[in-house]
Amino acid sequence: MTLATTLIAFIVALGLLIVVHELGHYLVARWCDVKVLRFSVGFGKPLWLRRVGPDQTEWVVAAFPLGGFVKMLDEREGEVAPHERQRAFNRQSVYRRFAIVLAGPLANFLLAIAVYWLLFMHGVPGLKPILGAPPPATAASRAQIAAGETILRVGDQEVRTWQDVRWALLERAVERQAVALEVQNEKGEIAFRRLDLSGIEAADLDSDFLAKIGLTRLPPPPIVGEVTAGKPGQKAGLEPGDRILAVDGRPVATWDDLVAAVAPNGGVQLTLQLRRGANELTVRVTPETVQHDGRSIGRIWVAPERAALERQIVEVRYGPLAALGQGAVRTWEVSLLSVRMLGRMIVGHVSLKNLSGPITIADYAGQSARMGWVAYASFVALISISLGVLNLLPVPLLDGGHLMYYFIEIIKGRPVSERALEIGQRVGMVVLFTLMAFALFNDIHRLVGG
Repeated sequence: MTLATTLIAFIVALGLLIVVHELGHYLVARWCDVKVLRFSVGFGKPLWLRRVGPDQTEWVVAAFPLGGFVKMLDEREGEVAPHERQRAFNRQSVYRRFAIVLAGPLANFLLAIAVYWLLFMHGVPGLKPILGAPPPATAASRAQIAAGETILRVGDQEVRTWQDVRWALLERAVERQAVALEVQNEKGEIAFRRLDLSGIEAADLDSDFLAKIGLTRLPPPPIVGEVTAGKPGQKAGLEPGDRILAVDGRPVATWDDLVAAVAPNGGVQLTLQLRRGANELTVRVTPETVQHDGRSIGRIWVAPERAALERQIVEVRYGPLAALGQGAVRTWEVSLLSVRMLGRMIVGHVSLKNLSGPITIADYAGQSARMGWVAYASFVALISISLGVLNLLPVPLLDGGHLMYYFIEIIKGRPVSERALEIGQRVGMVVLFTLMAFALFNDIHRLVGG
């Protein structure tokens, strides 16, 4: 069922992004009265084909689904009847050709804005950025951040959730900048902390870089809220309201401490010290071994107090106009960060391990779909932005490569020579195949190495 969910989520997301991208090209081409011969989702042999409209445009679903194209009438690709020459793509002004090509990536950005607009109107749940105690010798500890403080601003940017904090700090981390954090403690007092990100390495951005700099969430206390019937916790006699004090004599201060003590000990009997009301008790429990993300871990099937979790959850919601503005801002921020990350990859400041291919994207699609429609929609918006940014790169064979040629044509007053186009195609193929090879290698490495 997990594999089926992953495949369906991946196909739906990819199909939507391809259709939206190619629809951008198609609609602007029609607006410019360019004849469209084929609208294809996928490459290769058509699996489904239908001719529609006065131009009998072929609408196709093809065998290889990783992409698509809009084929327009063009004298460079075949003979064109004299009465249709004015509708050929190559006969259009450079500005019309520029608009037709730009419309694909632009459609992806508009899709992202629309998705974020709907999400912000609906309300997006998130964790409040309430900080736990930073580990020693980290940037957060040097900034004198204390447990229980809530981040209100990163620089001049207001943040309301951990996701907001991550995006805001990732942008600074890529540039290795120092940034001011505005925080509020549990008494309501405001303070400012200077977080130095100059020590961030390229490899740190490959994983949870917030943990690398010492920013951790405040975990709930180790108080049992729910006990699953028939599982080890209930069999050992645990009850809602029990506060776990120690596991095998090791003190437990937070729920994360409890999880860390139980997870490596599937099938091993543990001794729990707990407080129930005014009494202290000792119980013995043997965690059940379960598979999670390809690993065997121990679980006793108890959950923390719901009230403790709910205190850390906030729902971000805006009215229609404000939500549209927030959607545009979020799309711009993610796009800008993507460009900066790509630039840092080129100069070697960010590892190429950050490149992801279809296997990783499919995995993320499945994970987000299992988390609910809000997470899945956010994933679709993020990938749509990535597709828009990728296609705008000035690499021949991509939309950005064509736009680069048209820009040169505007400056020079004449089209780029056929020889230059031929060389550009060869260079573009090498660049794209190299990127694809890196991405696929990273996918396989993640799949095999976890």
